[in-house]
Amino acid sequence: MSPSCCNGKQGRLSETSVATALAPVEECSSVSKPGDGETCCDGDQVEPAVEAEAQKPVKNEKTASPCTECNNAPSPGQPCCDVYSKNPVWFASLFASARTRVALTTTVLPFRVGARILGDDCCTKTPKSAKSEKRPCQRHLQSAMSRFQPTLEALGCICRALFALNLESCCAKGQNAQCGTRRSGARTYSSLSFPMSLRSAKGDSCCSVSPLDPCKKPAEPGSSATSCAKICCNERAKPALIGATSGDCCSGGSCSKEKEILGITASEVNLDLEKGALGAEHVVLSIQGMTCTGCETKLERTLANIRGVSKIKTSLVLSRAEFDLNTTQTSIDGAVARLQRATGFECQKLSKDGHELEVLSPGVQEILLQQLPPGVLSIDPTTNATFKITYEPQIIGARDIVKSAFDQQLKLAPHRLDPSISAGNKHVWQGGLATLISACLTVPVLVLAWAPLPEREIAYGSTSLALATIIQIFIAGPFYPAALKSLIFARVIEMDLLIVLSTSVAYIFSVVAFAMLITGKPLSTGEFFETSTLLVTLIMLGRFITALARQKAIESIAIRSLQQSTAMLVESDGTSTRDIDVRLLQYGDIFRVMPEAKVVTDGTVISGSSEINESMITGESSPVAKSKGSPVVAGSVNGSGTLDIRLTRLCADNTISTIANMVDEAKLSKPKTQALADRITGYFVPVVAAIAIVTFVIWIAVGIAIQKRSSSDATVQAVTYSIAVLIISCPCAIGLAVPMVIVIAGGVAAEKGVIFKTADTIEAAKNVTHVVFDKTGTLTTGRLNVEESNYIDGLTTDVKPILLGLVYGIKHPVSQAITEHLQSLDVSPATVLDIKSLPGKGVLGNWNGTEIRAGNASWTQATPSSKVQQFLTFGSTVLCFTVNDTLRAIYALQDTLRPEAAYVVSTLQAKGISVSIVSGDETGAVQKTAENLGIPSLNALSRCSPADKQAYIQTLKTSSANSTVFFLGDGTNDAIALASADIGIHMREGTDVARSAADVVLMRADLRGVLVLMELSRKALRRIVFNFAWSFVYNLFAILLAAGAFVNFRVPPAFAGVGEIVSVLPVIAVAVGLRWAKFSA
Repeated sequence: MSPSCCNGKQGRLSETSVATALAPVEECSSVSKPGDGETCCDGDQVEPAVEAEAQKPVKNEKTASPCTECNNAPSPGQPCCDVYSKNPVWFASLFASARTRVALTTTVLPFRVGARILGDDCCTKTPKSAKSEKRPCQRHLQSAMSRFQPTLEALGCICRALFALNLESCCAKGQNAQCGTRRSGARTYSSLSFPMSLRSAKGDSCCSVSPLDPCKKPAEPGSSATSCAKICCNERAKPALIGATSGDCCSGGSCSKEKEILGITASEVNLDLEKGALGAEHVVLSIQGMTCTGCETKLERTLANIRGVSKIKTSLVLSRAEFDLNTTQTSIDGAVARLQRATGFECQKLSKDGHELEVLSPGVQEILLQQLPPGVLSIDPTTNATFKITYEPQIIGARDIVKSAFDQQLKLAPHRLDPSISAGNKHVWQGGLATLISACLTVPVLVLAWAPLPEREIAYGSTSLALATIIQIFIAGPFYPAALKSLIFARVIEMDLLIVLSTSVAYIFSVVAFAMLITGKPLSTGEFFETSTLLVTLIMLGRFITALARQKAIESIAIRSLQQSTAMLVESDGTSTRDIDVRLLQYGDIFRVMPEAKVVTDGTVISGSSEINESMITGESSPVAKSKGSPVVAGSVNGSGTLDIRLTRLCADNTISTIANMVDEAKLSKPKTQALADRITGYFVPVVAAIAIVTFVIWIAVGIAIQKRSSSDATVQAVTYSIAVLIISCPCAIGLAVPMVIVIAGGVAAEKGVIFKTADTIEAAKNVTHVVFDKTGTLTTGRLNVEESNYIDGLTTDVKPILLGLVYGIKHPVSQAITEHLQSLDVSPATVLDIKSLPGKGVLGNWNGTEIRAGNASWTQATPSSKVQQFLTFGSTVLCFTVNDTLRAIYALQDTLRPEAAYVVSTLQAKGISVSIVSGDETGAVQKTAENLGIPSLNALSRCSPADKQAYIQTLKTSSANSTVFFLGDGTNDAIALASADIGIHMREGTDVARSAADVVLMRADLRGVLVLMELSRKALRRIVFNFAWSFVYNLFAILLAAGAFVNFRVPPAFAGVGEIVSVLPVIAVAVGLRWAKFSA
């Protein structure tokens, strides 16, 4: 085995390579037929046919080729963990299935690859030897290794694959310790237990070592390895179940000593075989340093050029980037490093998986060397004294980690702001500091240039040169690498390049003019250092004000700011309390909410009563009464009572975090209008540069031909006009026209109790033509009551327990109403097996070998019953119960319309929007609801299955070219329809399946959220159109003024830097104005 085959890296080969490598081994190409007296591989006999040998049973390792003794071999022997050197056919036969072949691409494939190519080179013809070992000749092995060296370097130690398959390897059990800077464990837990198998194996093993030292010095490069343990650790040990050292794993030439191997059973291996051993990982980065849309374009293009990156989402406003990364092609650290190198931005990885604690400890290294407690997934150092712990809260609590999980007690690190806000604050602070320094250095230059001072040109010029040089290097200096990186790596001509060109021209020209003055040949224009210094200062001021305004806009709608930082924990005695950090809450905790205080996180009231204001979360202005058993949500404000609440969701998963995550997703998405803005900004800078060149040429011609200036004077004049054109233009207003409005609209919608998941929703909602409602739980409250029941033949005693056993636990409103009704009669459920819920039909089960059904009349074939017809005539929802297709019970249920339903339907119809009902309920109930709401009977469809709802929506979507369909539903059976509609709207009280399929979530059960969404869409679109119009008008007139199109008025280059403030501030102001917009709904 080559010493480089186990360097700890992971790689992946194509499926074609896998199939080729695992194909049967062929004989050497140059070998004659058996019996010709010629042999292959330096005297080794030709191997028999693979098919025949693969059928030979392998009872244990002794049946395979004996392992070469490690210490007594005349030449460096093959390590016994190189299974191919024992018997390649046996090794290949272990991995017959296609699934395992794919998994092999990360570890064991190179050994079979080596076997595959042994016949590629001509074998030396030598006489047959009396005895041949079943292993390749040295020359062919070296050839194979050299040919596949890049692949081998990307692959990992074979021992990991052997452990996963319950096979023995030469790597003995190592201590669970490491000397690296990161500890990680398995991230998949199916229960509270942690199954690890400790296996003992006997046989011809060449390895028998003491517990391994993970920090042992790695093997020297190029040394001859006698075991894979010698080469498994070529850097500081990574956390793993298998240790590695640079020492030989064999001693005394004995291969028969017993050993123990710590491994993972086959059931514990949790790999995505289609993605490889590592697969794709979702990466979220906080980006610091983006100032304009050109920066965002550079970020996107750089990410697109990194191997393995897909599904890229970026946001200038949020200072964030998200993407999927195939870690078998590029590591996360490698991708981040390349991104920082190519863009110059600071990137910080954020986590969206699991729960995290950032803690302080004086002994970080000691913590890292300790064994991970059960439930702790990983430990990542962040600074010299802090590290981040990722953990599974269902297994171990936050307080348990801090207090007793490690050898020393830990301390929580201070709270950190939301990454988007903290990155923005840092950027604003740095921009403000740079602006202040630049202004302090510019003022003396302006005084020396414009104040009536005695004539001391050389002294004043020297001072101005020194100050201007400091500004050009330290203040404007960062623009140079940013512009060059954009041009070279991302091939983007952005605003930074225009700044670099204009300020550099002004500065260099002034330096040349000052040099001419010193030499006694002054130019007629003299030097103008005030132009470059004032230009840089105004540019920095404009960017600072823009960043500040953008940051304040983001903070104004920061939903996570509703989260409390401390909680009042009720002790185990039930009376005493203590204040703790909310990050230390864990499942099973009870916390107390005092009067007028905010609810810390989601939970259920276990004692006390009060009224809670949920307007900050749901938009519901009226307080909601809460008592024992009532659910409460994080961020809501308690009234006059005191509540003890049992925690149901930790802060990372509560309502505030859920809403914030959905809003962030919407902010990261880009509507179709943003694509137009991106195309415009892509051409903007090159066009402005071309205009500047044309302006330069025209003014030289005008100065010489018309104004009769000298060539030097005409050139200076042309330069000033060109500089002004380059600086005064601003694509930032165009780039911010859409995202600023979308960000503010998302915050406003959240305050109104409407959460949209994509920006396309805001863009499309204004064009709605059809609104389709589910009935139960959407147009109605979903709280059905049993109005009347009828039992056939009066057999009530036998029927009720069976029916309760059938519908118990079913989440459908009808089933829940029947369950509550029967439980109120003190009925106990019977045992029913094989329960199946059939959407649009009912529930099917088996009781004592008898088929039982509960559902609508048509499915249970109870329609002919006169009692059923009577209930249907009254518009009741009917549930029929049958035993062996015999009707045994009939229930009539009534639901109540939502109080706002009639207003919403009439408002939609007044706007010319078609309104429909599709429901799985009976015809009578659906038609009665439609009649009460003024919906035409033709638009009220009953007995609809999920497929029927989808088909109806598809029909509406294709009814005209401009059709836009809303669908409102709440149940799991509505998920298909929600996904099929142009915009699916989910009621918060519905199921998680329906919510995941929807585009919009109404955080309170109020249909007026539909009207809010439509009105918000129209208001947002008007602001986007205004921003585009303003950007066009500003740039048109600003460029004309700067280019000298108006002879009697122009913008001097020194003041052109004000352009960014003038162009961007109105865009931000118009977007923020959406917060105070009035909504009729």
